[in-house]
Amino acid sequence: MSGNIVVDESCISVFQELKGRRDLNTVIYRMSDSLETVAFDFKGNLTHDELLKALPADEPRYVVHDLLFASADGARQEKIVLISWCPARTTTEEKIAHSSGYCLLQNFLDGVQVYVAATDLSELEYQALVSQAS
Repeated sequence: MSGNIVVDESCISVFQELKGRRDLNTVIYRMSDSLETVAFDFKGNLTHDELLKALPADEPRYVVHDLLFASADGARQEKIVLISWCPARTTTEEKIAHSSGYCLLQNFLDGVQVYVAATDLSELEYQALVSQAS
């Protein structure tokens, strides 16, 4: 692994699409098999349960999710969350590449308001995300 990880251009354009559309709330990215490129993997309008099911148990992913929730005073809130999903079974080499890719995405994706790193699905429960976004 060279350490020169790049973010594929499609990652940026699909993120812009998410920011501009109401019928798209989730984008998933993955590292390429060579661990050199952050690549687009999936986009859709997912419920929270569907989002959790979309994450592989043994492979890292990056998720951009448009989180809707009510604040303490009942006001409707919306925050764009960038999730680093890096399950415990990920190899050391994958973890290093994934971490570098996550840092790159933080620089490239303008408009993300909340950053979450998770190694277990329990860390991505709806209330856990809301408490980090509030």
